[in-house]
Amino acid sequence: MRNPVFVIVCVGVLLVLLGTVILPFAFATTYDSGREEPKKEEVEKKPIVETFDAQAYDARMEAIANYASSTPTTTPRLWPVKAAYPNVGALLPDKRIIAYYGNFYSKAMGVLGEYPEDVMLEKLRAEQRNWETADPATPTVPAINYIAITAQELPGKEGKYLLRMPDSQIDKALEIAKKVDGIVILDIQIGFSTLEHELPMLEKYLAMPNVHLGLDPEFHMIGSESPGHVIGSYDARDINYAAEYMAKLVREHNLPPKVLIVHRFTQRMVTNAALIKPLPEVQIIMDMDGWGPPAKKINTYNQFIYPEPVQFTGFKIFYKNDLKPPSTRLLTPKDLLELTPQPLFIQYQ
Repeated sequence: MRNPVFVIVCVGVLLVLLGTVILPFAFATTYDSGREEPKKEEVEKKPIVETFDAQAYDARMEAIANYASSTPTTTPRLWPVKAAYPNVGALLPDKRIIAYYGNFYSKAMGVLGEYPEDVMLEKLRAEQRNWETADPATPTVPAINYIAITAQELPGKEGKYLLRMPDSQIDKALEIAKKVDGIVILDIQIGFSTLEHELPMLEKYLAMPNVHLGLDPEFHMIGSESPGHVIGSYDARDINYAAEYMAKLVREHNLPPKVLIVHRFTQRMVTNAALIKPLPEVQIIMDMDGWGPPAKKINTYNQFIYPEPVQFTGFKIFYKNDLKPPSTRLLTPKDLLELTPQPLFIQYQ
């Protein structure tokens, strides 16, 4: 039989070894598998959830309404418009869109086709700088405003008096816009066709986050005359259809709000304007599309854009037509910033 003292000593030695060597090693193998502690920058950060500031939005809308402090309080103030607040990520009213318009196949339809790409983009950047100098509080967003469907004098195979541009040309517009961190606006002149027929053919582009839509009532024919012989028209129900169509794409693809531009320079080009409904997913711009001397253009804006408020306004500058006699100059950013309301979409052709 072993000596009890010897046994106690042996047990004590074993306990010491267990506490000083074996247990630490065991815990080390359990909690330290050889991986280094993650660096601070490698720790996943929680995404910042952007929120909508209704108070800031209202203040901004009031500012661009641009009523002079001397305006009599008895004068009806049609602006700003009471419309649905936009979803988070909307371009307007915090930014101003500066758009270059045209078609790559034609030098006569606007600056997009008139100049080599590098020259055109430098001119576009120069216009952005002009606007940001005139209004430093409003950042600008460049836009390639491409005519994706052009009205035609001949009926064509479908009898719709239109010509759809190939995907390669729209892809080119996307590539150019990417070079200036800009957006693309697809303008459509649909002749005797319908929005219900044409928009689905552009859906793969309209479902992109940086692609927006422009409607040209001048070339939407509602009678028997072909495009170019009479001025066409859109009704509020047509514009609302386009807005709803794009809103559906925004919801389905989780996109930021779209912009829908409607060109106008006569009363009859847009009927029942009071029934047009901006949506949280779609911001609507009524764009003054007429050409002529400065006074005539401002008068057109005051006659056909100001009195029938929808949501936002735009103003088009024709580099050539606006200089036809008796005109001697183009309107400047300073001129347009004096308008009520101030336009947030400026299109150059």
